[in-house]
Amino acid sequence: MILDTFRLDGRVAVVTGAGRGIGAATALALAEAGADVAIAARTATQLDEVAGKIRALGRKAITVPCDLSDLTAVTALADTAAAELGRIDIVVNNVGGTMPNTFMTTTPEFLEEAFRFNVSTAHALTQAAVPHMLRGDGGSVVNISSMMGRSPGRGFLAYGTAKAALAHWTRLAATDLSPRIRVNAIAVGSVLTSALEVVAQQPAVKKTMEDATPLGRLGEPWEIAAAIVYLSSRAGGYITGKILEVDGGIEAPNLALGLPDL
Repeated sequence: MILDTFRLDGRVAVVTGAGRGIGAATALALAEAGADVAIAARTATQLDEVAGKIRALGRKAITVPCDLSDLTAVTALADTAAAELGRIDIVVNNVGGTMPNTFMTTTPEFLEEAFRFNVSTAHALTQAAVPHMLRGDGGSVVNISSMMGRSPGRGFLAYGTAKAALAHWTRLAATDLSPRIRVNAIAVGSVLTSALEVVAQQPAVKKTMEDATPLGRLGEPWEIAAAIVYLSSRAGGYITGKILEVDGGIEAPNLALGLPDL
């Protein structure tokens, strides 16, 4: 019976950044749990591949190739998902990220772009999805934050600040949208996605990161996806406004960028 509380039969999820990595793993996990899924990313061929796997699981999938840094496109995504799949119950704000940068080369414009890409996109999609969610049984929003949103690390000023803002946006939005819509986030650690391909191909660097991680290894995308299924389902139904840390136990960056003192 307890496993039934993880099921998402009859639910519809929207997942951004779903062409690969955590987003793709999440879309497939939600489909395996019973949800139909609308997926969005820039690359249509990647989305088509993920959609094919969703359909092979017996679930519906729609693809929305778009530039998710365009807030108008993000807003339209919710309406498209609701129109084609009939409802929205789950939103996974996975799109985001920012390249490391030194303090002196982190311009105000760079900082603002990091905030826009990591926080404004989540706000725009969630805001557009809320009316659709309220027409049904409410729902769940899960944001992909980072352990860098709570830990200092040289070179991550823009990224860490944006992810910290997303974490607190999660707490505030949960308050605003309770009791019918739950809002949570996952503070992700080092996960083997395309962003870490260079690391994975360098055994010495990978070992350095693994040795600095209490669990002794890097994470897998499916492990983040499993946490998202939990937070999206009845199994996580008494959780809102929380940041779930899925990071292998790290309390500081597990790889220094080697940036010199000023």
